[in-house]
Amino acid sequence: MYIDKSKNDTIAAAATAMSTAGIGIIRVSGPDAVQICASLYVNAKGEHDLKTHKANTITFGYIEDRKGNRIDEVMISVFFAPHSYTTEDTVEINSHGGTYLLGRILDLVLQGGARLAEPGEFTKRAFLGGRIDLSRAEAVMDLIASQNEFARKNALAQLEGSVSESVKELRSAILYEMAFIESAIDDPDTYASDLEGYSGRLDGICERLLSRMESLLEIGEKGAVLKEGIRTAIIGRPNAGKSSLLNYLAGTERAIVTEIAGTTRDTLEESVRVRGVQLRLTDTAGIRDTEDRVEKIGIERAKNAIEQSELVLYLIDTSEGITAEDQSIAAILKEWKRELPSVRKCIILLNKSDLPPVTDTNAVRHFFEDADEVLSCSLRTGEGAQKLGITIEKMYHMGELSHQSEAMLTNARHREAVREAYEALSLVRRSIEMGMSEDFFAIDLMNAYTSLGRITGEAVEDDLVEEIFSKFCMGK
Repeated sequence: MYIDKSKNDTIAAAATAMSTAGIGIIRVSGPDAVQICASLYVNAKGEHDLKTHKANTITFGYIEDRKGNRIDEVMISVFFAPHSYTTEDTVEINSHGGTYLLGRILDLVLQGGARLAEPGEFTKRAFLGGRIDLSRAEAVMDLIASQNEFARKNALAQLEGSVSESVKELRSAILYEMAFIESAIDDPDTYASDLEGYSGRLDGICERLLSRMESLLEIGEKGAVLKEGIRTAIIGRPNAGKSSLLNYLAGTERAIVTEIAGTTRDTLEESVRVRGVQLRLTDTAGIRDTEDRVEKIGIERAKNAIEQSELVLYLIDTSEGITAEDQSIAAILKEWKRELPSVRKCIILLNKSDLPPVTDTNAVRHFFEDADEVLSCSLRTGEGAQKLGITIEKMYHMGELSHQSEAMLTNARHREAVREAYEALSLVRRSIEMGMSEDFFAIDLMNAYTSLGRITGEAVEDDLVEEIFSKFCMGK
């Protein structure tokens, strides 16, 4: 367990943005929080005492400086340890907003003996006080940073313990086997009969645990895509309508659209929301053979964008049919999709349906079997374009993932810890297959147990804790 090396001091920071607003909040936490704030606060009766203030209530009063000059009228709340966010005595001063006003009140608190809190230090103290584990602490920042409904719901579920409970179940099962092996090694006579056939039983247990971890990792990978926004590349040969699609999804003239092939020579990026699903769009240069040096650079960047994407929107001009350039693009996509078939999705848009067609949906499906969906539309008239949003919604939001009740490991650190535990349990099965003794099993079981403990903070290094909380916003 991480052990705090800091002083048992009192910290303070603005818990709201330092900007012009109706309300601003200064949060103070630590052993001297009540005393420091009482020296500044005067209630309606002219009293400075906050120790008799009823906990978890809010009261009207004033903030005054050391000379008795009134600074602002405020509402003040007191939370006594351990019943507070940090598990320490905590005072929250709700003043009027404004950069100067909040700064003035914060200065008075700091002059009274508090120090400025580091980013995330309030939540860090909640972790150190045992109110929340590390995965729940990280969920706080995920909730603040959420940019879509899926990210919000997932962060809230993690804050309520979805990840913690799953990890505890896995660790509990592993710990039981570790304890049994340890007991059997220490007292072989007593456990002699129990050890008969134990390797086979342990192999079955490891198989079930590994299956659970596989499920957590697969769902986590998909969930991470939705949480962060789906990295989406718009690709196709020149003049297929890529920039028109970007403008349509963005709802603005973000990219230049002309009849001249090769207009887009670099990648354009835009974040858009399509029927509740966040897309991180990249409009790419048309992929074709060219001698133009600048255009070649743009084409290489287009290929890189494909490699980094989870979703590809591939436009084909149906008025011209499938060309050699389309065949080259299809070969790139086939290789791209093969690497992560459960995560990577490809939607083919048959654009320019308002013109006489040279090819159709059946021909394109035969041409590129790996496409997840083929849609016909005209980006010039808008006909059929709405089908794209509906398809993306079904693919990412309304499918099995949105109704998934199991914990989602959308945090990369959590997934890495589960992968390490997975590798350790796989080694246990390998040792069983090789006929090794029980003490070899215990080593890898311990490694799996420790790896999972890094998720909740029960087995974590000091520097990792510092790094995690340093990414939090000030005042949280």
